[in-house]
Amino acid sequence: MYGTQSKRDLSMELQSQIPILRPSIHARRANITVKFQDLYGFTVEGNVDDANILNEVREKVREQGKVWWGLEASKGANWYLQTHVTSDLKSSLKFSVLVNGITLKKLIRKGIPPVLRPKVWFTLSGAAKKKSTVPDSYYNDLLIAVEGKVTPATKQIDHDLPRTFPGHPWLDTPEGHASLRRVLVGYSFRDSDVGYCQGLNYVAALLLLVMKTEEDAFWMLAVLLENVLVNDCYSSNLTGCHVEQRVFKDLLKKKCPSINAHLEALEFDVSLVATEWFLCLFSKSLPSETTLRVWDVLFYEGAKVLFNVALAIFKMKEEELLATHHVGDVINVIQNTTHHLFDPDDLLIIEKDEGVMWSLERCRARKWDSLEKEKRSCSQHILVGDVAFDKLGFDKLGFMSTNISKERKKQEPAVMAELDQRLRRLNSGNSEDSR
Repeated sequence: MYGTQSKRDLSMELQSQIPILRPSIHARRANITVKFQDLYGFTVEGNVDDANILNEVREKVREQGKVWWGLEASKGANWYLQTHVTSDLKSSLKFSVLVNGITLKKLIRKGIPPVLRPKVWFTLSGAAKKKSTVPDSYYNDLLIAVEGKVTPATKQIDHDLPRTFPGHPWLDTPEGHASLRRVLVGYSFRDSDVGYCQGLNYVAALLLLVMKTEEDAFWMLAVLLENVLVNDCYSSNLTGCHVEQRVFKDLLKKKCPSINAHLEALEFDVSLVATEWFLCLFSKSLPSETTLRVWDVLFYEGAKVLFNVALAIFKMKEEELLATHHVGDVINVIQNTTHHLFDPDDLLIIEKDEGVMWSLERCRARKWDSLEKEKRSCSQHILVGDVAFDKLGFDKLGFMSTNISKERKKQEPAVMAELDQRLRRLNSGNSEDSR
């Protein structure tokens, strides 16, 4: 996995003592570029303001860590497992379960402390459950079975390894390449329909940096592709990705009409930037610490967060985008924005609404024999918690209530027709060449 004790484990142990970035006195006096490493070993370039923002963010991480550790101490190490509504009425509507669920969602949106992230992700994403359905030796047996085999997927993986986060102190080493290759090759044989798609290398690489073991990174990749993201997102014809792009374009038109109209006038196709966002899950676009805050929500609430973040990026730079005159200007604005989003709260802002807390207090005050009548009401409040209790900053766009499944189904026929048309054109061209 990620290096030796001195390289990774020690680093994780010391994350509570996150270093303060201190640009030199000369850097403070001049608006020049400074370089520093983030928590996961990536070299970051920015100005002094960026360094100051990262210092503030890391202080928030410390404070957030105290909250999580306090809950671990008071509620137990696995308190966050007691958050799901079940078919058992009394256990489902138990006040502690409801509060745990809402508390957990709020905490996750504020960010999971780096040292707890592997355990929380692995449990809440469903990766632990998925792993439990197969023998303990599954991953090792898979690696042994595929060793030495050559496929188009393995060839592409070998080609992409040195291009995956070049310059990273561990990923860009023989050890890092070997670990990443095992995860990617192993999964390419687990799911031959997916095999390997460019973009997965960046996702798997970041998973390796976060998770404690290579095997856990493999299972996180599996649950991501098989349960969290839309089907066929990484298939050979990228059907799922094309659907997501159409859904996003439609949402941008509805939620940001001025921006959409301006971009259409410039003949700017949002897929120029959004395709990479959805394939790499922002791992190539946002700073790593911001990306992982997005992933915190992704693994708990699902793929809707990807649309929310994408919309928020456009919305937060609306004035600058409306002032652009060329396609290149739009790309520059977007890339400059994403590369310097060092504060995740610019995308993930927590708000509070007392309405749901009132509903929970009402549930607790009711006698158990009257809870049957309240079951539907309380269940709705739990669902409404996505919007009402602790909103993300991009919830203000009114998107959290949008049914992604319906949007996808609406776009699927057009995508399939387009792909079929492309295939026919390709076959027609091949037929003419053969003559």
